[in-house]
Amino acid sequence: MKTDLIYEQQGNNVVIFNVFPFDLEQTLDCGQSFRWCRVSDNTWQGVAHGRIMKIAYNEGSLTLFNTNTDEFNKIWRGYFDLDRDYAQIIETIKSDRVLTKAVEYAGGIRVLRQDPWETLCSFIISQNNNIKRIKGIIQRLCMHFGEQIGEGFYTFPAPEHLAKLTAGDLSPIKCGFRAKYILDAAQKVAEGRVDIYNLHKLPITKARERLMAIYGVGPKVADCTLLFGCGFIEAFPQDVWIKRAMKVLFDGSLPDVAKPYAGIVQQYIFHYARITKLEI
Repeated sequence: MKTDLIYEQQGNNVVIFNVFPFDLEQTLDCGQSFRWCRVSDNTWQGVAHGRIMKIAYNEGSLTLFNTNTDEFNKIWRGYFDLDRDYAQIIETIKSDRVLTKAVEYAGGIRVLRQDPWETLCSFIISQNNNIKRIKGIIQRLCMHFGEQIGEGFYTFPAPEHLAKLTAGDLSPIKCGFRAKYILDAAQKVAEGRVDIYNLHKLPITKARERLMAIYGVGPKVADCTLLFGCGFIEAFPQDVWIKRAMKVLFDGSLPDVAKPYAGIVQQYIFHYARITKLEI
């Protein structure tokens, strides 16, 4: 982990210096989060942890608009995983020929540390779905059941709120068969049967087991929640692309050098597989 993060308050903004590697598009539009949109070539805006954030990246400097250093340290520093030494991780995994090529396609990705409940609900919605439709369902969910915090911006609805609803109540968000999964998740989290905000304290196998007690949550949704919402970077979600990539590129087993960072490496492999169609 890095300990030399350099940042300062500049007016209403916080600027973080020497952030390498980092790519906003690769990080915010790669399918790990669904509430960000591009507002210009190097600027994105979205909602996370109940706050609206606009962010820009240019030549190693990351600018967070309309915030302060206290909020940066409390929320955004961890959200963007800025204390992790991604350059060192990349250098380590480059001892593998295939991973060296994979990093060339998406080496600017950082694994976000999102709200665990929002992550779980989002990846329940993601099942048998595409990114455009996922974003639409989540936007409608927030509009109908979240709180407005700005023009066109809403918080993600709390599990306690959704737990009181019926499948019929969710019909305006057009989530189809996933409604019953969302409600079961909300009820189990609201009632404390799944203590989602303390899963990070458990061994990964136990945490995965707790999540899979939710109706409709299988290994992939559980591992996405663990990786993107609970900080388990050893979690390794597998969709059809990853399963195929593992078979074609690695004979079914992740190289040992990558296993401590399996979740981060998964992102490199996923984008390499999608872009190249697994051409070697």
